[in-house]
Amino acid sequence: MKPHLSYSLIGGFLLWSSSLFGQQTPAPINAPGGLIPPVETNVLSRTVIATSGTTSGAVTPPKNLTLATDTLPTFTAEEFYQAVLQHHPIVKQATLLSQEAQTQVLQARGAFDPKLLTDYAKKNFGNTLYYEKWRSGLSVPVLPGGLDVKMYYDRNVGKYLNPENNVPPTGLLNLGLNVPITQGLLIDSRRNTLRQAQLSVNMAEAKQLDLINKTLLNAAKAYWDWYQAYQQFRWLEQGYQLAQTRFLAIRERNLIGDAAAVDTTEALITAQDRLVQLQQADVQLQNTRLLLSTFLWSSQSDAIPQPIDLPATVVPQAAPLNQANQIQIQELVERASQRHPELIRLSNRQQQLTLEERYRRSLLLPKVNLEAMLLSRGPLPAGAADGVNYYGFQTDNHKIGIDLAFPIFLRSERGRLRQVQLQNQQTGLERQQAGRDIVNDVQRAWNELAALERQITTQQQTTANQQILVRAEVEKFQLGESSLFLVNSRESKLIDLQVKLEELRSKQQKALASLWYAAGSNVSTR
Repeated sequence: MKPHLSYSLIGGFLLWSSSLFGQQTPAPINAPGGLIPPVETNVLSRTVIATSGTTSGAVTPPKNLTLATDTLPTFTAEEFYQAVLQHHPIVKQATLLSQEAQTQVLQARGAFDPKLLTDYAKKNFGNTLYYEKWRSGLSVPVLPGGLDVKMYYDRNVGKYLNPENNVPPTGLLNLGLNVPITQGLLIDSRRNTLRQAQLSVNMAEAKQLDLINKTLLNAAKAYWDWYQAYQQFRWLEQGYQLAQTRFLAIRERNLIGDAAAVDTTEALITAQDRLVQLQQADVQLQNTRLLLSTFLWSSQSDAIPQPIDLPATVVPQAAPLNQANQIQIQELVERASQRHPELIRLSNRQQQLTLEERYRRSLLLPKVNLEAMLLSRGPLPAGAADGVNYYGFQTDNHKIGIDLAFPIFLRSERGRLRQVQLQNQQTGLERQQAGRDIVNDVQRAWNELAALERQITTQQQTTANQQILVRAEVEKFQLGESSLFLVNSRESKLIDLQVKLEELRSKQQKALASLWYAAGSNVSTR
């Protein structure tokens, strides 16, 4: 009866391996209802193989080896991206860029704040009041025309007061304007600074978007590297379990004299080789989990983000299929040409330089400021009104001043203007080149994505054909027309093809993330 039991074990194993490698996606080793249950990890370590003096050994899986299973919860890519967007420190740092730019706008608006002022001077010597001068008032800048509305109250007394500072006993009220006639009428340093600060907000938002997109690109690559390592581990684990089970079956046949010792040796070598590959895949899987954990943070409101580890009980999602067909390349190129963060940044930088050039050009004009003030005596005490309006606000009571300045050679102004013009030209050329590079990057990323789609289709067909070959080889082995070496070779090739297929799927998802990044977007907000 022993020979029948041995053949039954081998036949059941071969049927199980044929069924397994006929699947598109590997089933878990410990899935219920399997024909052969998983072999305990210490079975082979308890077995001593006696052969023809050439082989004696055991295959012992490491105790801390990761186990792949479909029963674990799935951590989807979208959930991962949302976690990065909400909690990653670099994303939070990016949101501060816009706030920092807003503070620059606030500082620039400070140049238009109304100002209260006072000026007091007094000289008393030898019991004689030489003079006592006091001026207080309010200056209000007006944004549209670069004007300054001024209101002053002067009260001056003293024995030796300069006649031009003589004012009525009740003081003198001044109300008027300071108007730039030429230089500074259309644009001045205050308006130039404010408008450039407002453009800086757009540049900061573009930089913020680019930083977020780059972070999500790196996160996407880390996620799909984890996916590839996980799928590779699953397939190698399946292959190792097959080799381990085959070794036990061949060993039993050898013990009853129904199989040659060399077959036992070959089965052992195959199990040992696949165990080494499995151990390497396990290390790679752990490392990709660590890399993925660098993007996982926990934060609440304004609290400092705290790093968290990827739970050991989660697995990646399956790779989506045929995503390239859902993307219109022309729409993507047009979108990149209009909304790419780098183009937005360069466009706003060019606008800043255009404003600066306009301001520097205005400095070539003569500086002529006109100050006109209406004058009135101060209010009389109660009961002292004389009914005379001669000293009140009227056109005859005024003060006018003109301030004129004009450098003869204008070398500083002309040099700075030429410098800004050259910077503006450089930025324009840089923007043209950046636009071309972005279009080419999008096209290149699209070509890679489309090529990967075709490669995946071909790889799927190759894998299906290899599955047919494995099943045929198993059937020939059952009939005694094949060897264990050929069965192992067919299985190893199938495992390699399955791993290659998952690698292509991982590359496809990373290529998709690169495509969206090249277009100025990201995989989460596309």
